[in-house]
Parts: sequence; C-alpha cells; structure tokens
Amino acid sequence: MLTVLADRTYRHLFLAQVVALIGTGLLTVALGLLAFQFAGADAGAVLGTALAIKMIAYVGVAPIASAFTERLPRRRVLIALDLVRAVVALMLPFVTEIWQIYVLIFVLQAASAGFTPTFQATIPDVLPEEADYTRALSLSRLAYDLESLASPLLAAALLTLISFHELFAGTALGFLGSAALVLSVRLPSSKPAAPGGIYDRTTRGIRLYLATPRLRGLLAINLAVAAGGALVFVNTVVFVQGALGHGERETAFALAAFGAGSMMVALGLPTLLERLSDRPLMISGAVVVAAGTGLGALAPGFAALLPLWFLLGAGYSLALTPSGRLLRRSAHAEDRPAIFAAQFALSHACWLITYPIAGWAGARLGLPVAALLLAGIAVVGIIAAMRVWPPEVAAVRHDHPDLLPDHPHLADHGGSGRHEHAFVIDGLHPRWPGRR
Repeated sequence: MLTVLADRTYRHLFLAQVVALIGTGLLTVALGLLAFQFAGADAGAVLGTALAIKMIAYVGVAPIASAFTERLPRRRVLIALDLVRAVVALMLPFVTEIWQIYVLIFVLQAASAGFTPTFQATIPDVLPEEADYTRALSLSRLAYDLESLASPLLAAALLTLISFHELFAGTALGFLGSAALVLSVRLPSSKPAAPGGIYDRTTRGIRLYLATPRLRGLLAINLAVAAGGALVFVNTVVFVQGALGHGERETAFALAAFGAGSMMVALGLPTLLERLSDRPLMISGAVVVAAGTGLGALAPGFAALLPLWFLLGAGYSLALTPSGRLLRRSAHAEDRPAIFAAQFALSHACWLITYPIAGWAGARLGLPVAALLLAGIAVVGIIAAMRVWPPEVAAVRHDHPDLLPDHPHLADHGGSGRHEHAFVIDGLHPRWPGRR
C-alpha cells in the first residue's frame, strides 16, 4: 500500500490531506463542545442544524464550483480555498450567538465544496494505474480513519491543557499546512471538458452520474452510510455527555472507537479488492452500518457504546472506500472533475437528509427513536442499491444505429455496428444499454 508514496507529487498531496484532516478533526470535536456550551442537552439539535447547513453548502456549491474552476490552474484553486478555510476557522472561537456559527460554517464548507472534488479528481491523473489508484484510495481512507482515531485523542490531550476554543487554531494550522504542501508540487493540468454553457457544465457531472447504474447504486449506498454516520457524528456528544453523564474526553474516546473500526477495514481492503468486486463488499458494509444503527436504539451504556461505534466505523469504511474506483471507471479523464463534484454533491445530499433527522429526532423524540428512524433509512438505501446496481461486467454489448458505418468509433471496434467494450456515458453513449 505504501509503495505509491514513492511518487513525490502524490506523497505531498497525501500529506496535505493528512494535516488538513487533523485540523478538521479538531474542528469536529470543538464544534460539538461549542454547541454543548450554547445549548446544553439540545446540543444535538444545534449541531444537526450546523451540519445540515454544511450539507446545503456542499450540495449547492460543488457543481457550480466545478463548472467555474475546471479551466483554472488546480494548484492555485486548492491553495486559495485552503486559505479561506483557515481564516474562517480562526473566527469561530469569537462567536457569541448560535446564528454566527451557522454563517461561518456555511462559508467554510462552501470553500471545502470547491476544494475536495478538485483534490479528489487530481489523484487519478497523478496515479493513472488502477492498482496504484486503489492503494491510494485505501491510504486516503486510512488517513480519514487515523484522523477519526488520532484527532479525538489529540483533542482529549489538548483539553487537559487548553480551552476547547483554542482547538480552532489547530484547525487553521491544518489548512495552512495543506496549502504549503500543495504549493510544493506541480499538479497535472486537467483535460479540457467539452465546450458548453454554464448550465451544461454545472449539470454535466450529475447527468453522467445518474445515467450510470453503478453510480446510482453508489448513491443508494451513500444514503445508507449517511444514516449510520449521522447517528455517530451528531449524537455521540448527546449519548456520552447528555444520556450517560460523562465528560468531554469520553466523547473523544467514543469518536476514536468509530475511527479505529474504520481503520481496521481500510488496512485490509486492498487485498479484499483483489479477490472480490466492489458491489458485494460495499453492500455488505452498508448492511453492517444498518445493523449497528439499529442497535443504537438499545440505549447502550458507555462500555457497550465503544464496540458498537467500532462496528459502525468498520461498516462505514467497507461501504465507502471503493467509491473512488467506481467514479474513475465511470468517466473519461476530461469528465472526472465533474463526476467527482457530482458524487460530492449527491452524497452530501444524503447527509442533508440524515443530519437533521439525527439532531431533531434525538432532541425531540429521544435517541432510541432517532436510531430506529436512521436504521430504517439505511435499509431503504440497501434495498435500492441491490435493485439499481446489477452485477458488474467487464464489457457491455451495444450498438450505434445513429452512426454512419465509417465512423471512427465503429472502426476502432472492428467496423461492426454491434460491439462491446468498457462502457462509459459520454457523447457517443448517452444512455446505458437496455435503459430508455
């Protein structure tokens, strides 16, 4: 897995991801504690609203940002957006009203909505071989997992020395470190996408995404995973501090258990992906998430909560880590920024549904009811994924009745009107065979 770090450009980008994630992890802990300071037992509702605003920024901004930035130098775009995020993080400790948290979170996450898809779409260009890219995806998942494990532990250690308000400075340092590492490398230029108006460029990624069966299945998996993830990210502080009466460090330990489960799976995934296809692994992960979310309705004590959160983290990683492989396989190089932006927006639309449910149902109806509602959503996502995502085939047989016999595409495939190859939605293949 570590062999891909021999590539200097990828190594610096990976380190940029790591330091930014550590900063973001400190932000997650600090934001939960800030919400608890303002709202006490209703912190889940405040945090759920803040995270819903984050999702609104992601869903609304990502496709637009992709359309406007796809022709700009990637390095400049990434650095500028890191600097914006650093400035906003430094402003968060000075808020005095809940609405100010909401405004700053929107600005910070709007910048992330431009940064993350651009960053993700760059990696396949840096590592064009699928085996290398698969290792990079596992490393990326591992980075997220280590952040989930290390950041709460780091936050717990820092909270013995400083106020949680000062954790926001660590977030800013993470974004500044990310900007410095991106500045230190040359990034490959993106291939120009097909010309079109702003509406066409803004919606192209979503149209390509929804026309591809495996990606519609991915969207359903995203919904299932978002249901379980929302229970963890929104209500951990309420479970631990509200219902069980523990403190800030126990909250951090619970989040670390989730990260440990995710990390364990990420370490073994490259080997599993050599033997099994993405579909059964991802659906299995979603089933684990649904089961773990349902068990949350049993109102576990702290000793039971830690292994349950570990189980949820394992399912979360199993379901999500291979998603980059699906995206890379489903678009030509020139369409990758758009399709990664579509994944970013549509997956976070799922979180936009589940975050408010986790927050408001937990606050108004109780944590067991919230867990059952979210488990039900996860089951719906699993059923939908199994229906819309058929088992994968290497090549799809199809024809082109609208093309002339001497068309170059037909010539490339033996001059036959009916032929087969790895199928990707594009100008010559506007719909999947068998769909109307």
